[in-house]
Amino acid sequence: MRDVAEAAGVSLKTVSRVVNRERGVTEELEAKVRAAIADLGYQPDDRARFLRRTAPSSKSLGFVQVDVANPFFAAILRGLEDAARARGSLVLAGSSDGDPDREEALVRSFIARRVDGLVISSCHPDLAYLTAELQHGTPVVFVDLQPAADVGDLIHTDHRGGAAAATRHLIDHDHRRIAFLGDALRFWSAAQRRLGFLEEMTAAGLETPWVLTDLGDPDQAEAATVELLSSPDRPTALVTAQNFVTIGAVRALHRLGRQHEIAMVGFDDVELADVIQPAISVVPQDPIALGRLAGERIFERLADDVTRNPPRLLPVAVVARGSGEIRPG
Repeated sequence: MRDVAEAAGVSLKTVSRVVNRERGVTEELEAKVRAAIADLGYQPDDRARFLRRTAPSSKSLGFVQVDVANPFFAAILRGLEDAARARGSLVLAGSSDGDPDREEALVRSFIARRVDGLVISSCHPDLAYLTAELQHGTPVVFVDLQPAADVGDLIHTDHRGGAAAATRHLIDHDHRRIAFLGDALRFWSAAQRRLGFLEEMTAAGLETPWVLTDLGDPDQAEAATVELLSSPDRPTALVTAQNFVTIGAVRALHRLGRQHEIAMVGFDDVELADVIQPAISVVPQDPIALGRLAGERIFERLADDVTRNPPRLLPVAVVARGSGEIRPG
């Protein structure tokens, strides 16, 4: 199939759709693929495609998360376990720590244990390592982080829209000097949140001199926030685009004694966000729902629903608690 894709100048998924007679391919692309198939003498192997589906069930799913220490991924696992438990299955989970090689090793380990399906929060730039399992019929659902390749099903939060809503909320409260603090841009969700912020600022005709990324833990976020707010040329509001970033920024604001002066809206909820002063305004996700929906989609595929669904997008909105409603002095 890779040879056919290369000869036709199309993606591997396009070849798969043509071979499996799925919708979503233009007549022009289909003609190119058919011509390449004829030239190369390609023949699909249905035995490989249905090998996994006819194998005995292991009553288990594999879940590859980015960071086992992050409560967000723990909540996704909880939702996935709820869906699996209801069907008499277990979930095997491991953390990639944002390392593509470790992600691939975990997936191979789960496959060796003959899991019935895979739920992956992917950081891998090339998913060719999944090609064989996809051809064998193993259900794969990507959750929260969109893979680089167009494979499997995708369930995720509206990261771009949520960051735009956080930014707009601060603009509506008279802020014009707004900083963005985010995670590493190699994560699709982090890049989407940054894009949502930039688009909303541009739409409002505002400059964006403070865009800080690659803040992977609370300590880094705290140090960056202290440095940012210690400058004479500083913002009046912050969009903190990840839960660990929000924690670090809150520490910095309290350390500087400026928690009642600098407005902030965080993406993701954090523990005790509603009880500190001021309480933290957030754009909360529903990670338990993400996990549950991913599990349900896996079991739909195991029940012979092989239709590829469009990405499932979970909407989000700002929850105003106090920090995001501070107006500039």
